[in-house]
Amino acid sequence: MEILKCNGVEKVFGKGDSKVAALNGIDLSVEKGEFVAIVGASGSGKSTLLHILGSVDKPTKGTVMIDGVNIGGLNATDAAIFRRRKVGLIYQFYNLIPTLTVEKNIRMPMLLDKRKPDKEYFEKIIGTLGIENKMQSLPSQLSGGQQQRVAIARSLIYRPAILLADEPTGNLDQKNSKEIIDLLKLSNRNLKQTILLITHDERIALEADHIVTIEDGKIISDQKRR
Repeated sequence: MEILKCNGVEKVFGKGDSKVAALNGIDLSVEKGEFVAIVGASGSGKSTLLHILGSVDKPTKGTVMIDGVNIGGLNATDAAIFRRRKVGLIYQFYNLIPTLTVEKNIRMPMLLDKRKPDKEYFEKIIGTLGIENKMQSLPSQLSGGQQQRVAIARSLIYRPAILLADEPTGNLDQKNSKEIIDLLKLSNRNLKQTILLITHDERIALEADHIVTIEDGKIISDQKRR
């Protein structure tokens, strides 16, 4: 089942002589449950693509369908709701709320909708990520690797259609980086979560089963490895 479809996606910044094409005709298909790595050097367009997939920005041209919704056609309010409910976002900086406990940070997307997460699924997430004994801790009491685990749990709480991870290991040492990638793979396998991992590190990309390489705003390679 296709969960993500990009068709002719272009993104242009500026006008006239200052016009820059960040994306130039991106066609991409992702199946439900895939673990995809989008790899490219700085300035290749991968972060611009992530912002569009996360409904933070709109394409200049082309369509992006996620879980059957044309996200480019959403207004700002609907895009924010769609992002919260359907798109999990993980950044290299954890963006946790320092005054809230780990449990409340994880539940935050659902608290905004005045909803309660399924207890069994909540316990499965925190158990998979190994943070079940940190629920009443504050972010400042956690290591960097533990904070990133909390950020992953928060991104999974709504069972999003797709999880976007933007250089999630960029702020971690080698040991914690491997643990986070292993946990993403575990989430992909155990929770059937579709994941798009943005990275400039080809070694990390090799952990995925579908590798997309971007250069100068174009996909130059789209390879399914297994």
